[in-house]
Amino acid sequence: QAQLVESGGGSVQAGGSLRLSCAASGRILPGYVLSWYRQSPGKEREFVASIAWSSGYTEYGLSVQGRFTISKNNEKNEMYLEMNSLRAEETAIYYCGRRRHYLTDYGSWGQGTQVTVSS
Repeated sequence: QAQLVESGGGSVQAGGSLRLSCAASGRILPGYVLSWYRQSPGKEREFVASIAWSSGYTEYGLSVQGRFTISKNNEKNEMYLEMNSLRAEETAIYYCGRRRHYLTDYGSWGQGTQVTVSS
């Protein structure tokens, strides 16, 4: 099973931008959905965005619509999250996860990358 590794996190001021990457150690097969979630201390993990690996169909959490863009590179087995107009409350650890399209449970998660947005 492909391992997932996130990168690209860091510190940015409110209103700034960051681009996160999620790299899979092996080929991601058709029929999978890759997603970004985030978790702040004391809060539940929150859905950010997802992308279907075959079709490219995307979904976004309401709070990030219009500001974040999820994308993928099938040849590199990588997924990305372009984050613009970042807000202080979006400080969190961002995780990428993978599941089969017909399941709700994620079979694998990355270790996460920290995003800190200062106001």
